[in-house]
Amino acid sequence: MAKSVENRALKKGAWSPEEDKKLIAYIKRYGIWNWAEMAKPAGLQRSGKSCRLRWVNYLRPGIKHGNFTKEEEETIIDLHEKLGNRWSVIASKLPGRTDNEIKNHWHAHLSKRLKYDLNSLPDMSDAEIDQYSSFETDPPPTNVPNALISESSAATFTDSLPSSSSNPKP
Repeated sequence: MAKSVENRALKKGAWSPEEDKKLIAYIKRYGIWNWAEMAKPAGLQRSGKSCRLRWVNYLRPGIKHGNFTKEEEETIIDLHEKLGNRWSVIASKLPGRTDNEIKNHWHAHLSKRLKYDLNSLPDMSDAEIDQYSSFETDPPPTNVPNALISESSAATFTDSLPSSSSNPKP
């Protein structure tokens, strides 16, 4: 079982540039030794897990930030077909990209492109794809006015209901 954390309030949410500088300076000076114990001596009111994730996904030297190239996207698609959701294995084939960044890019962009085969629709933006993908997931409206139901469909519906005479009373 892990040691209990001291009764200090841990900060949650977005990291400030000052916190980033503190973490970078601490790691440069002392190295990475124990994430759970590093936050306090580094002067951060964060959990060790938060510090580790911040370093691994955002601050570590050599991480690429920004848009994915077409070649990177093609590599992700190809490897995802072969390996599935093994993001760390896929990330090992894309130097400078983290598994978290690749996973987020897959779910936010690439899976939708594959679903709607953007090769045949090259001018669609991600926003347009989102608009079309919501049609499949949104439930049909339940408050359709009776005036919109045609008489023939209403008659078919009522004809399929059992009549009251077919249900004998006990």
